Amino acid sequence: MKAAVLYERRAPMVVEEVELKPPVAGEVRVRIMAAGVCHSDYHHWNSEYGSILPLVLGHEVAGVVDAVGDGVAKVRPGDRVVLAFGHRCGECFYCLKGEPYLCAPPADAPLLKRFPRIWKGDRGINSFLAVGAFAQYTIVPATNVIPLPEDVPFEVGALVGCAVATGFGAVVNAAKVQPGSTVLVMGCGGVGLNVIQAAALVGAARIIAVDIRDNKLKYAEQFGATHCINASHEDVVSRVRALTGGFGADYAFEVISHPKTIEHAYESLRKGGVAVVVGMAPVGAMLTLDPLAMMRTSRVIMGTAYGNIRPAVDFPRMLELYRAGKLKLKELVSRRFGLTEINDAFRALDAGEVARGLVVFD
Repeated sequence: MKAAVLYERRAPMVVEEVELKPPVAGEVRVRIMAAGVCHSDYHHWNSEYGSILPLVLGHEVAGVVDAVGDGVAKVRPGDRVVLAFGHRCGECFYCLKGEPYLCAPPADAPLLKRFPRIWKGDRGINSFLAVGAFAQYTIVPATNVIPLPEDVPFEVGALVGCAVATGFGAVVNAAKVQPGSTVLVMGCGGVGLNVIQAAALVGAARIIAVDIRDNKLKYAEQFGATHCINASHEDVVSRVRALTGGFGADYAFEVISHPKTIEHAYESLRKGGVAVVVGMAPVGAMLTLDPLAMMRTSRVIMGTAYGNIRPAVDFPRMLELYRAGKLKLKELVSRRFGLTEINDAFRALDAGEVARGLVVFD
């Protein structure tokens, strides 16, 4: 098959022929039809986050089951599916507690020993987040495979795998935003737009979107933002205070994950408000918060991994909301690329030209 392989950080990916091993027990091989281009992919292309090169990036994907390993009964060849990323061993403390997004399998777990699945000659190539979606095929654990209804396009299904799940889950599962609330969203990329539309879905009365690009603020309005702040022209904290009669926001979602913007999100809260860190901060980044003010104001700061999503439960309900016309998912896709255009897709992402770019396959 063909795959886009990253051999060196910040260097162009190489689209080349590689070998994909056949699925073993408990695995599913999927022919990829659409793969989203996410900032998490860009972060690992650009920075040292612990992923090991060479690497096939991409983790937001939908496709068709091509083959299954022994013991797999939940899907069969020809089934349309959307994939979750990461590991879900089903046996660790977190999986048993109903928190599979925090799965921590032991180092000798069988599912970890299966990788790498991609090879170039005698050299193994790693799959990002156990998916490696910038390729024609992928092999994933059957636990990561969720059925995709026939009437849902592959492009929509792919986005549910990360951008929609993370944004929706941050609002619904992690923060549990209440109707009538004021919600601040800092960063209006693919995940931020889904935070915005999830906040609108659960009945937030005021949704304040923040970005430094006017084109992204226009997207934010389309997805439910009631107010927009261009942070390159206005002070975010003082503007949020002005919009809320001096109180501040009930919830603030920081989807950029820069220390300063996380601090601004926290400072924009009312007393008792909740700030949620959604995105990936630089390795080693640190925050500066006043602990005395934390005590006196009862403000909360929390993180959310993958929107606290349980794929087998939450993917189907997001897909049902799309089918009911309550989630805008087709509208997220602003540009499509072929696999050979993967480096241009990353350039467009970094330049802020897209709401969500997609790599599409025939």
